[in-house]
Amino acid sequence: MTTTPAPPQAPPKPTWDPRKPQLPLPWLRPTIRIRLTLLYGGMFLIAGILLLSIIYLLAAQAIREGSGSQSFRISSSSDIKITSDTCPVLNVATTDEERTAALKACSDTLRQHALDGLLSRSLLTLLGLAVIAFAFGYAMAGRVLTPLGRITRTARAVAGSDLSRRIELDGPDDELKELADTLDDMLERLQRAFTAQQRFVGNASHELRTPLAINRTLLEVHLSDPAAPPELQQLGKTLLATNERSEQLVEGLLLLARSDNQIVERKPVDLAEVAEQAVDQTHAEAEAKGVEFRGKRDPAVVQGNGVLLERIALNLVQNAVRYNVPEDGWVEVTTAVQHGQAVLVVSNTGPVVPAYEIDNLFEPFRRLRTERTGSDKGVGLGLSIARSVARAHGGHISAQPREGGGLVMRVALPI
Repeated sequence: MTTTPAPPQAPPKPTWDPRKPQLPLPWLRPTIRIRLTLLYGGMFLIAGILLLSIIYLLAAQAIREGSGSQSFRISSSSDIKITSDTCPVLNVATTDEERTAALKACSDTLRQHALDGLLSRSLLTLLGLAVIAFAFGYAMAGRVLTPLGRITRTARAVAGSDLSRRIELDGPDDELKELADTLDDMLERLQRAFTAQQRFVGNASHELRTPLAINRTLLEVHLSDPAAPPELQQLGKTLLATNERSEQLVEGLLLLARSDNQIVERKPVDLAEVAEQAVDQTHAEAEAKGVEFRGKRDPAVVQGNGVLLERIALNLVQNAVRYNVPEDGWVEVTTAVQHGQAVLVVSNTGPVVPAYEIDNLFEPFRRLRTERTGSDKGVGLGLSIARSVARAHGGHISAQPREGGGLVMRVALPI
């Protein structure tokens, strides 16, 4: 007789809870709200006690001064006479009613004088306590908000592409520490993501370049054979041009991926030298198209990556030469320091550019009038790369249509 095996038992439940343990009394947690309540409530109580004590001392001093200032003398003769140096009315009073009225008037005068003195001293005391309270409150608020300053400084350092920075806030387990721990976890995930992206870009750079380089070598070898038929020669040239275009596209995409990150290692770079190199590299193409170079290039030194900055200038100058008028065209390249920024301006003659198409020019694979990859003027990544590089250096790039046709490209970088 065959016995049926018993069904497998479920694994035992864990004896520990992976979630963060809850405090038995959550309202006892030293939150920012409770701390601020205790701090400012205590400050108000101390200020009230201090103000009450000072007013009490001032009132006692006023009463003492008022009592001490009264001077009466009673002369015992056939007719009782009361005289006073502080209340001259008593000296001329002859009847009891006159003396009573005089004493009441003198008491009222002295009481009003004491109250006026108490009011003036209380106002001065209140003013002094207000100044002290504001100064003490400012200092205490700064102490309470110190963690926020630390969080802000760390966030600013991370914005400068230092993803290894962490807040690591210590102190009571309040809302600020919870926020700091959450930001630290987010920064950890961002660092892993950027590290993976850099690793992918490096691997893709090798995997994409190698087959294209092999194809180019094979095509060049076949084109160098003089016995090849003309049809094969023409096909080889077409394939070689297509392969060259693919290489440019891969290089542009990889550079675009690298330039999206902030620049960590910075060195002094003169935009004037960068612009001169871009003009020299494009000079032959400009001569072939009949384009003249203009402009004055003054020194403008920035902190950045020289290769990427040279790519900005080269892309702008190449676009200015390629998108130009057929005859009597010119490209003006100027560099200068304006309002604390290094500025590179590239303007050119060319077709009229509608204002509503300016923003589209900075998108990848977008050209004027929806030209796409079929154009022989590039792969459509030049301005996208220029914008990414400018942002990585903490600057910006803008374009404006030039009156009469063409564009004015302006790159501003912090010094």
